[in-house]
Amino acid sequence: MNRSAVDLLIIGGGINGAGIARDAAGRGLSVALCEQGDLASATSSASSKLIHGGLRYLETGQFRLVHESLSERETLLSIAPHLMRPTRFVIPHTPQLRPAWMMRLGLSFYDWLGGWPCTFQKRIQTSGRHSLPAAQTIDLTTSPYGQALQADYKTGFVYSDVQTDDARLVILNLRDAAERGASILPRTRLTSARREGGLWCATLLDTTTGRTQDYRARALVNAAGPWVTSLFDRLPASPQKHSIRLVKGSHIVVPRLYPGKHAYTLQHTDRRIIFLLPWEQNFTLIGTTDIELGNPAEPPKISAEEITYLCAAVNRYTKKQIQPGDVVWQFSGVRALFDDGKDNASKVTRDYRLQLDSAAGSAPLLSVFGGKLTTYRRLAERAMEKLQPWFYASGRPWTANTALPGGDRPLNEVISQLQTRHPNLPADWLEQLARRHGSRALTVLADVREPKDLGQDFGGGLYEIEAAHFLAHEWAHEADDILWRRTRAGLHMTLGQRARFTDWLASGGSR
Repeated sequence: MNRSAVDLLIIGGGINGAGIARDAAGRGLSVALCEQGDLASATSSASSKLIHGGLRYLETGQFRLVHESLSERETLLSIAPHLMRPTRFVIPHTPQLRPAWMMRLGLSFYDWLGGWPCTFQKRIQTSGRHSLPAAQTIDLTTSPYGQALQADYKTGFVYSDVQTDDARLVILNLRDAAERGASILPRTRLTSARREGGLWCATLLDTTTGRTQDYRARALVNAAGPWVTSLFDRLPASPQKHSIRLVKGSHIVVPRLYPGKHAYTLQHTDRRIIFLLPWEQNFTLIGTTDIELGNPAEPPKISAEEITYLCAAVNRYTKKQIQPGDVVWQFSGVRALFDDGKDNASKVTRDYRLQLDSAAGSAPLLSVFGGKLTTYRRLAERAMEKLQPWFYASGRPWTANTALPGGDRPLNEVISQLQTRHPNLPADWLEQLARRHGSRALTVLADVREPKDLGQDFGGGLYEIEAAHFLAHEWAHEADDILWRRTRAGLHMTLGQRARFTDWLASGGSR
């Protein structure tokens, strides 16, 4: 049994834990993070994959959350340009649900909170902090945005938000944390922890090897997401000021419903919002549902009712109709939402709360309740503010102005350089590589001179050279880690190709 000493021990390898690990490591603290499964294997790889202000949150008066989210949207566009895809979202107007004046007012306010003047305009601002196009009203009968929609929809509204790769955002935060000295421990579970002599004494179990390791930490962070409250069962009794609501969100993937790079924001008859998102070149991602859950131990699965619900929501608007049999993939995640007492799960706040348990002279426990993908970086900063009294010599906030790995150069510049260096490799594949790794794609292909240097072609755009990179540098261990989280190659592969890759990995991943 080994013993290790760190300043900060973080429980949870989702986006919030990853953001805190990066922030703390960059301030000079020694950090260890453990995750009971693969990194980003739960909620943080099962989101709608959006960096957005949350337009619908305006209806519930969550103006601070929307403003903070839009500010963070700009920050992430700056520090992770390879992971961010600015997208125009089209809202077909449905007078029975929300009047046109309300839509215009809401979108103007949304732009204003994001830094735009409170006017509808077509002008695109290309410099400064507020880099996305402003909202506008459009005629769907003449606009290309209306071609996929039924003829009944005459008027629409267009606004801007950003698509991302949620799992890779987690991985790159952890990669940066590791390069700043953090120990990242996937498939490692906290079995117990106690305060002793002003420190936390924690026992971690490696679920792959069965070995245990003791850690001593000056502070403990509970960023376990859906398991944040159940983790208290393994800790000494402490006051629990906050609680969470577990809400299942399910998505379906169908073959591409329409051409173009735009998305749709659809208003369903129950006033919920459903997104249609262009995804992985040949597909449309549709979601999400809001189903209240009680037990985080049960793996979330989409139900037949949810699939029917999503199909029906889409079919109210699009010319091309979809049926459950068209679904090629689906996924569900459990969102751990801060419980603000609202009855309707769709209206529960996506804001977060940080609870600090710090009896006099004792090591602190910081627990994270709620939160959303977009605001993870700011949440991490606030977590460090809470812990500042115990780490008064630590550095100042820094993550807003420092690129994530691979984000130090514009994406188009990286793509151009890759295509120039490797003219014999498929241009579209090089672009996908750049979107996953940014400028570090140049390092991944540093020894590649011709196509055979890529190693085995597993299908779906996955080659041996990149798979080896995931194993060596991104903590991948099982086939699903690579096929569905480090990439989405599994979506493009046949069953036989996925089986062949699994066999390659089981054999040791050797050529």
